[in-house]
Amino acid sequence: MGRLIVISNRVALPSGARAPGGLAVGLYDALRDSGGMWLGWNGEIAGPDADGALSTVTRDNITYATFPLAQHDYDCYYRGFSNAVLWPVFHYRPDLARYRRADHEGYLRVNREFAQRLAPMLRPDDVVWVHDYHLLALGRYCRDLGVRNRIGFFLHIPFPAAEVFRTIPPHQALAQAMCAYDVVGFQTDTDAEAFSDYCEKHLRTGREAGGLRMPERRLRVGTYPIGIDVDDVAAMAGKKGSSQEVALKLGLADRKLIISIDRLDYSKGLLERFAAFEQLLEIEPDHGSHVSFVQLAQSSRSDVQGYREIRRELDRAAGRINGKWGELGWAPLRYINRSYARATLMPLMRASQVGLVTPLRDGMNLVAKEYVAAQPPDDPGVLVLSQFAGAAREMRDAALIVNPYDTEGMALALDQALRMPLAERVERHRSLLQGLRTHDLAAWKNRFLADLRAPAKR
Repeated sequence: MGRLIVISNRVALPSGARAPGGLAVGLYDALRDSGGMWLGWNGEIAGPDADGALSTVTRDNITYATFPLAQHDYDCYYRGFSNAVLWPVFHYRPDLARYRRADHEGYLRVNREFAQRLAPMLRPDDVVWVHDYHLLALGRYCRDLGVRNRIGFFLHIPFPAAEVFRTIPPHQALAQAMCAYDVVGFQTDTDAEAFSDYCEKHLRTGREAGGLRMPERRLRVGTYPIGIDVDDVAAMAGKKGSSQEVALKLGLADRKLIISIDRLDYSKGLLERFAAFEQLLEIEPDHGSHVSFVQLAQSSRSDVQGYREIRRELDRAAGRINGKWGELGWAPLRYINRSYARATLMPLMRASQVGLVTPLRDGMNLVAKEYVAAQPPDDPGVLVLSQFAGAAREMRDAALIVNPYDTEGMALALDQALRMPLAERVERHRSLLQGLRTHDLAAWKNRFLADLRAPAKR
């Protein structure tokens, strides 16, 4: 069996510590098991006199191959087309997209550079696994360079309906580039169907069971919902004394805790969530000073104007809620803009009675799954989950599913969660945990790689 070559926008370089997130952990495990290479941007901006050379380091049977980006490539490829066009449109916010032809050209230029760096290092039996929206066109440039290896692509964010996708001016070229892969994977059936529907209507590809048929080749289109390492999360969350320490540090006393953990982004529905919590305090005064809501929202992409604006709006909303409902010694809402290690977050989840995960649109949302895995089975909390998170497809029968655009509905769901009897909480948690174990991180990785390594159909 040949090597696995993973390509992603950023590379999690080895540091001696456990990789920080679900995706990084999953890719690390896949590479470690089979041996291979991880290629991508090192996160650095090269100065005008830098040569941008590829740097490699090998550890645990994995070769990490990284390189910097020039400032103009960072501006066009990353800040521009990736995050000012693809991210908002794929999350159904074309109104926020800011398209510039120079940014699109920069996006293609960097995708081509990835391919040019990759091609000379490939062996004939290697398989290549490309990740996420930053690299939609990479497969096409690999084919242009004569690469005939099996190449798969996995999209971690949603793929929009055809009419939304068409708001991107070069939509057709992007979809054609994606068809250069052998396998294209999505988080949900809805996303896979949206891509296939677009290709059938606007690229005139044929539809068949398991994918698309073009004159010269077939493309497998599949659904591969990403999971988590359940036992790893449970072990971190259940570390002796950790949950009690979290409760003491927060000064919760006998108050119930609602927890939300997100990256600061307009797709996460934070303003709608704050409004729902405020309405809960209005319509159910019994909760009064007996409930605290902690929102952790790590700042991201602070050099993009839209993200600075949403932070200001959230600051104003948090101030209004605490000014109206707070008391001496109690602030109903704690809104914190900083990141924490997973070893801190998992006990915090375990100490909470409600996990509030209500994005306006999300590919999967691993926080929802981590919340469930972190709970004590004998006294678990309740997951309140947006119907627009990919995770809702797997968790809809046991989580409380809400529409994040329905403020009153979310408030009532919070009230239901806070009042839910122990027996019902235990049964819901048992069902959710069983699903997490069936569709865990290893299952995601193994299913995708099995399809990628399968012989091509003609």
